[in-house]
Amino acid sequence: MENNSYPLYFNLTMFVNIGKFRYPAFVLFLLLYTFIISANLVIIVVISREKTLHEPMYIFIMCLSINSLYGSGGFFFRFLRDLLSDSNLIERSVCFTQIYIIYTYASYELTILGIMAYDRFVAICQPLHYHSKLTSRVISKLLAFAWIYPAFSVAACVYLASRLPLCGNKIPKVFCANWPVVKLSCVPTVINNIIGMFVSITTVFLPLAFVLYTYMRIFLVCRKRSSVFKSKVIQSCLPHIVTFVNYSITVFCDVALSRIDLEELNPFLGIILSLEFVVIPPILNPLMYGLKLPEIRKCILRKLLCLIRYMSHDKENSVK
Repeated sequence: MENNSYPLYFNLTMFVNIGKFRYPAFVLFLLLYTFIISANLVIIVVISREKTLHEPMYIFIMCLSINSLYGSGGFFFRFLRDLLSDSNLIERSVCFTQIYIIYTYASYELTILGIMAYDRFVAICQPLHYHSKLTSRVISKLLAFAWIYPAFSVAACVYLASRLPLCGNKIPKVFCANWPVVKLSCVPTVINNIIGMFVSITTVFLPLAFVLYTYMRIFLVCRKRSSVFKSKVIQSCLPHIVTFVNYSITVFCDVALSRIDLEELNPFLGIILSLEFVVIPPILNPLMYGLKLPEIRKCILRKLLCLIRYMSHDKENSVK
């Protein structure tokens, strides 16, 4: 097999469409990334340090924030660098590493959302069995599965893609993705398609179907209960529902965009839709859970007040 079948670099062609907006885009996305890091770190620190929040639901929320830092780091570091670079080339090894990080991030998000849906289902539909069903041992097993299975299944997809001889090196995106690489193959990709479909079903469609099923059961339970009970359920489940709907839309957009020629779309629309997948969820998650859940919001405000008092006290001492 000739060496040119395994190009050393890939060309991310969508950067050409950003053109003169590179520097404003760099400033905007740097601010967004700074917010993502700060907001998700606040959630992680508050939940880990506050003993009253050491409950299953809040542990899962902390896992979402950890995953947001993981996925956004895999995207933003390279993206911000490429915005300031005159070259749109990315090394082969770096490209496949980015594919692995972004796809495991997406899979982790969905498996964690599935576990959170189960947590809400048991809490609302089977409240008397909540602490017996969601023990620390069960939570550890669920989280271990949510992290380990996507790690190995996505690794299989990326490995198979990396073994394909390619007839080109152009990827019509601003970040590396698996399907655009597979489409460059010079040979049939039947095995890649079968494994990719299996992984998509088990890490994307099954969690989505499970979340829909649990909320259908929750809806049936709420239909027979009082308005006070319904309002408590909405307050508890709303952040998860918004996160789930938002992530479902971003996943659908990413899957749809990977199947069409982005360069035939409006360039800016193609870029925005492709970025939604890796930018919106890490921003939305801490906002929804930090502002909507009263327990987390109270802890954050209390920590902020303590920090402000400490700073003002320190300032008074320095003046004296």
